[in-house]
Amino acid sequence: MDKLVIEGGVALRGDVRISGAKNAALPILFATLLHDGVSRVANLPNLMDIRTTLALIGELGVNTELDTISMGRMTAVPPGDMPPPPDTAGRAVEIDGSRLSSVEAPYDLVRTMRASVLCLGPLLARTGRARVSLPGGCAIGSRPIDQHLRGFERLGAKVELDGGFVEAVAPEGLRGARIVFDVVTVGGTENLLMAATLAQGTTVLENAAREPEIVDLAEALRSMGARIEGDGTHRITIEGVRELDGMNHDVMPDRIEAGTYMAAAALTHGDVLVKGAKLGHLDALIGKMAVAGIEVRREGSGLRVRHHGELHAVDVDTSPYPGFPTDLQAQFMALMARASGGSRVTETVFENRFMHVPELNRLGADIKIRGNSAFVKGVPSFRGASVMATDLRASATLVIAGLAAEGLTEVRRIYHLDRGYETIERKLAGLGARVKRVPQDLMVSGFE
Repeated sequence: MDKLVIEGGVALRGDVRISGAKNAALPILFATLLHDGVSRVANLPNLMDIRTTLALIGELGVNTELDTISMGRMTAVPPGDMPPPPDTAGRAVEIDGSRLSSVEAPYDLVRTMRASVLCLGPLLARTGRARVSLPGGCAIGSRPIDQHLRGFERLGAKVELDGGFVEAVAPEGLRGARIVFDVVTVGGTENLLMAATLAQGTTVLENAAREPEIVDLAEALRSMGARIEGDGTHRITIEGVRELDGMNHDVMPDRIEAGTYMAAAALTHGDVLVKGAKLGHLDALIGKMAVAGIEVRREGSGLRVRHHGELHAVDVDTSPYPGFPTDLQAQFMALMARASGGSRVTETVFENRFMHVPELNRLGADIKIRGNSAFVKGVPSFRGASVMATDLRASATLVIAGLAAEGLTEVRRIYHLDRGYETIERKLAGLGARVKRVPQDLMVSGFE
């Protein structure tokens, strides 16, 4: 097991290229199971969750062949094995669904990644059967899948829970229906959207999630011949088709990774061009940054982020897109921990997403939790310390706080970080940061 060691105090400067979005890539990879043939998905990030997804698809009997494209050459590598390429590399996978031989997603793979439940919709739609272990992943709340299961029942499937597995059958195929989600659910919208593409008749998803990752999934499905309208709104209409063609799609850039580097640039009083970041995907964050005194402007194919002087305290409430993203709540809290005055950060999406607060306080922050709100009093500086990552976004927050801290910071249990950030230490080092990955039991006294 590794840790990151950071010597803070360096203002980040330069360019950083944003990788493909993990949260878009995962459902898109599972969507290839809808086709009895070859699909191609490009701009994949080199992440543990991507490797887990490819391994799970392989367990279903589906052949995957990953290509790493670098310096104009293409080299085939074994499925699930993604060596770290340079930032200029692009990664694509060809998935041949013609050999699908199983409809069971086993616990050993599903337990590590909640998104594994997204294979349920494609398997059920294509074969009429699916058996998927209940999901695992970050410990940031229960995130139940009841909305998924009720939606499948509305489409005509019989759904049962048996020994930690979801078993769904629809021997006569799925039938279009009107589905009203009780709450906005990204995963539920994705699962039902994929399933409905092969259902008989028309399906309408009401109170659907509006995230850019939903739109990217819909674009990928349309490349297969799916008939989808309304993605990006609360009402999505899907006209089912008898069969789908192969997919050919490039995954969108990761807006959460982009927001994390934007926060890092601001917290270190830096000047960074975040290549691939899209203004429209980050309106809520950029609006709060502007009030906090951070300059963000469009430049070329990305966003330039600059900050000098004081940060101003800003209150934030998370909410589903287009509101402030829960996946950027912790990173923005690190900014507010250095702002002048006091701010309030309220989490409305997940009930257990303040686990980073005690670790930020170890770095010198002054944050108190009351219910679902964190009250942040700005401090003049952070101090390096040894901290423990508790989930994916908490990991990134501790890293960017360490970049702004005096002295050495050690971030332990970074396997969480590797689930969502591609070679983060390389990208930060390219911006001038003093950061390195070392074995967790290695004592480090400084940088040489």
